[in-house]
Amino acid sequence: MNYLASIGSYAIMIKEVFRKPTKWRIMKSLLFKEIDELIYGSLGILVFISFFIGGVVAIQTALNITSELIPKNLVGFATRQSIILEFAPTFCSIIMAGKVGSYITSSIGTMRVTEQIDALEVMGVNALNYLVFPKIIALLLYPFVIAISMYVGILGGWVAAVFGGFSTSADFTEGIQLDFIPFHVTYAFIKTLVFAFILATIPSYHGFYMKGGALEVGKAATTSFVWTSVVIIILNYILTQLLLG
Repeated sequence: MNYLASIGSYAIMIKEVFRKPTKWRIMKSLLFKEIDELIYGSLGILVFISFFIGGVVAIQTALNITSELIPKNLVGFATRQSIILEFAPTFCSIIMAGKVGSYITSSIGTMRVTEQIDALEVMGVNALNYLVFPKIIALLLYPFVIAISMYVGILGGWVAAVFGGFSTSADFTEGIQLDFIPFHVTYAFIKTLVFAFILATIPSYHGFYMKGGALEVGKAATTSFVWTSVVIIILNYILTQLLLG
C-alpha cells in the first residue's frame, strides 16, 4: 500500500513540476547551473570508467577465443555491441544514479531541512518547478554524454586489444564495422532519455518529500540511489523487450 501511495505522490509531483513555471530570467541561470553540475561535472568519471571498461571487455573477449575457427574480428565486434547496447546507456546510468542522484537528493533534502523550500512556497514560487524542472531539462543533454562514453569505451577496447597484443588494429576495426545495425544506437539513445528523466525525478522526489533532520538527508540519498537503480534496471528490461524483442 505504501508503494502505491509513493507512486501516486510521484505522479502528483511530476504534474506539479510543469505547472506555474518560473520566470525565464531566473530559470535560465538555474538551467546553466544544473548543466554544469549534472552534465559537465559527470563527464570526467564517465570517460574514465568507459575507457577502462571497454579495455576489459576487449581483453576478456580475446582471452575467451580459444578456437582457431573463431574470426579474430570478434574482439572488436563484441566490444562494440557490449558498449553500445548495454554498458554506455545502462551501466553509466547506474553510476549516475550514485553520483548525480545522491547530489540531487541531498541538495533538495538540505533545502527541506533548512526550510528554504517553505520560504519559496511562502513567496508564491512553485518550488517543484523551481528545483526539479531545470534538472529535467539539463539531463536532456545526457545522450551527448553517453555518445562520448560509447566512443571512449570502444577506443579503450582498441587500445587494450592492439597494444596488449590480443588483436591487430585491422581486425579490431573490421569487427567494429561488422554487421553494424544503426537502430542499436537509436535504441541506446531512447533508453538514455528515459533514464535521464528517472535520474532527474526520483532523486528529486526523495529529497523534496523527506522528513526529519540532517541524518535523514543521508538516508534519503541512499534510498533514492537504490530506487533509481531498481527502476533503471526494470525499465532497461522492458525497453529492450519492446524495442529489440
